Amino acid sequence: MAKIGVEESLSDVQQALRDKGHEVVQLNHEHDAANCDCCVISGIDQNVMGMQDVTIEGPVINADGLTADQVCSEVESRLQ
Repeated sequence: MAKIGVEESLSDVQQALRDKGHEVVQLNHEHDAANCDCCVISGIDQNVMGMQDVTIEGPVINADGLTADQVCSEVESRLQ
């Protein structure tokens, strides 16, 4: 399965992705996303500084307003 980077505050999403067989890595620092196939962010501090440094080639999913199951569906659809 895929290696998914997930922000630390999204523990329900982390568990749901693990239950579906994905490898989950907590995103504590920028470099944590480097080898991930996809990243899930909370959206709380999204682009606060207006900077656009790319640290991942794959999709980045904003989990704001989504349930853990919805995030899992989004991750799986984007990785196909």
